[in-house]
Amino acid sequence: MKALIVIDVQNDFCPGGALAVSGGDEIVQPINALMARFDAVILTQDWHPAGHSSFASSHAGKAPFDLVEMPYGPQVLWPDHCVQGTEGAAFHASLDATRADLIIRKGFRPAIDSYSAFFENDHVTPTGLEGYLRTRGITDLTMVGLATDFCVNFSAVDAAKLGFAVTVQQDLCRAIDLDRSLAAAQSGMRDAGVTLA
Repeated sequence: MKALIVIDVQNDFCPGGALAVSGGDEIVQPINALMARFDAVILTQDWHPAGHSSFASSHAGKAPFDLVEMPYGPQVLWPDHCVQGTEGAAFHASLDATRADLIIRKGFRPAIDSYSAFFENDHVTPTGLEGYLRTRGITDLTMVGLATDFCVNFSAVDAAKLGFAVTVQQDLCRAIDLDRSLAAAQSGMRDAGVTLA
């Protein structure tokens, strides 16, 4: 069984959003077209409470994209984005969210960020996605969405470590590419056994 995992195709990550990824809206229609080829479609949704610890605005004297040390390790500070219930947190209007079997929300715990669809950034606290996939007998995952070098990357590496067969369809992803983070992510995904298509 195969699942398409659509990562964070939300307004704040698309042009005009608080943390816009260049070309983020260009992938929406091709992702919709791909959905029919899979046994399951899962959407992830960044879902932060206001004042989340990963927001630069929560740290005096810090700016977006500064790096800080958190109890769970290094954390990039972001502009406020994908705040629960806001238009920015909503899926892109053209994304066919009705096709989703499951929507998994992440980043909702105030003290810890969550890039991966499988674990919080402590790499220990599960989101529940692994259990859902296993109980449905899904073994093969194709990942698309935003952003290649952060949430797609972390999700793909975690899925591979958990024993799933993982493909990242790069033409249906877009990257932030912060200080060459895209090249580092691609290398890390390959090392983890992820297929970059």
